[in-house]
Amino acid sequence: MMQKQQKQQQKAQRTQKTQKTAKRAAGTTATTATAPGMRPALAAASLAGALALALAVGAAAPAPALALTGAQAPSGGDARISTAFALPGAKVYPEGIAADPRTHTVYVGSYADGTVYRARPGRSEAEVFLPSGTDGRRTANGLRVDARGRLWVTDSTTGVAVYDTATGSRLAHFEVAAGTSARFVNDLTLTPDGTAYLTDSSRGVIYRVTPRQLAAGSGVLTEAYDLAPALRPRPAGSFSLNGITSDRAGRYLLTVDMTAGDLYRVDLRTGAVRRVALTGGDLKAADGLDLAPDGTLRVAHNATNTLTRWQVGADGTRARLTRTVTDPSLQIPTTLARVPGRTLVVRSQFDKGGPMDPGAGTGGAGTPTTFTVASVRGL
Repeated sequence: MMQKQQKQQQKAQRTQKTQKTAKRAAGTTATTATAPGMRPALAAASLAGALALALAVGAAAPAPALALTGAQAPSGGDARISTAFALPGAKVYPEGIAADPRTHTVYVGSYADGTVYRARPGRSEAEVFLPSGTDGRRTANGLRVDARGRLWVTDSTTGVAVYDTATGSRLAHFEVAAGTSARFVNDLTLTPDGTAYLTDSSRGVIYRVTPRQLAAGSGVLTEAYDLAPALRPRPAGSFSLNGITSDRAGRYLLTVDMTAGDLYRVDLRTGAVRRVALTGGDLKAADGLDLAPDGTLRVAHNATNTLTRWQVGADGTRARLTRTVTDPSLQIPTTLARVPGRTLVVRSQFDKGGPMDPGAGTGGAGTPTTFTVASVRGL
């Protein structure tokens, strides 16, 4: 009898032990399934694995998409990306953007055909402001609105034109000197005295248009600074200078060599050119630049679907990386414009049948979605 009771007690103890173990296992499973941040991490790992597999089997994929696996720290944190407005048209391939601080109207240019779009405050879709072919323009690159509300539009093949934003009429135009072979007039910035500075991505020079020249209405683009001797050697046919910006006091320009990833400072008083000391990263594939009055430099890196934020020193000789946001929804960001509370970023989709699609013209071009401008908060 005693032996029978002992066996029953041992059986009961084994049953209780099994139930406790099952409960602990169930609790662990539940905790793992709902742990904060685990699902995004697993998704990122799956994406990285899929891309690695695609590379291993030789699947064709545009380089910009593969660059998503190389996101750099510091992370994007709480950056939020949404759509600010859409651009009408099936083959827009936008590049430049400019915001008018007086009216809060935003202008966007088409690399593909030179159309300039206008997005009015509160509208979900932009409208055509300057149609393709206006004044012979077939491409639009850099855009800026000056203090008097005039819109500057560069044409990489010729030069720059200035328009009245109220009427759309052309007020002035300036062209690269005849006989200049390789040229690509890209981006521009405006200093407080009203002078415009423009980069040439092929020649490695900066052009200048002064207020006096603007008043004259037309002329040849004046070469102000030749940065070619200061630039690092680069592959033949590749671009150098791209985005350009200036400080609020009009002391210096900052321009980026997108191939080497260097930032250059040009002293507007002495003409001295020096490479800015970068800490925490580089500016490879950098396109548009935007320098805020407090020294915050925001940069769009097109091929890597990345935005970076830098803190520039008081004299413009140093810059420190403070944030990086890499996201495929940026769709090859080219330029950006800071407006109250957010940053507007052009989604070019250059890799979908545009100038960065390796299959363009061979039947392998990607298909773009609706062209839009992104709204980024937290950058």
